[in-house]
Amino acid sequence: MSDEQPVFSIEKIYVKDLSIEVPNAPQIFLERETPSIEVQIQSAAVAIGEGMFEVALTVTVNAKEGEKAFFLVEVVKAGIFQIRNVPEQDMEPILAVACPNILFPYARETVSDAINRAGFPPVILAPVNFESLYQQRLMEQQQAESKIQLQ
Repeated sequence: MSDEQPVFSIEKIYVKDLSIEVPNAPQIFLERETPSIEVQIQSAAVAIGEGMFEVALTVTVNAKEGEKAFFLVEVVKAGIFQIRNVPEQDMEPILAVACPNILFPYARETVSDAINRAGFPPVILAPVNFESLYQQRLMEQQQAESKIQLQ
């Protein structure tokens, strides 16, 4: 490893994809029920150049009551991050924890705004512990690997 200082900077944060569906409009706006809200969050990172990475955080919010869909919103908030002079073993936690932590407030705002603009009360997403999700994913990978080795 070189004696150079580690570099971590945010080059750009942007909306990579935004989708809003209100399949049962306008009748759904006459409903008095409160829909159940299901939230799914995923992140992915890809190298896009020397020391440059794109991290994309996908947030999907589905609101429905029984089989009746109120809305479906999917936001992919992405960032371009410059990461240099960092030990290889630290790269995965940076890309899977630190970068999604930076992107989440922006994704949260975009989701809330999109739902509000679709004619519904805004949905405020609860904070997400990306470190816990990362640790959980590592444990699942280790368990899967140990099962393969036992067979």
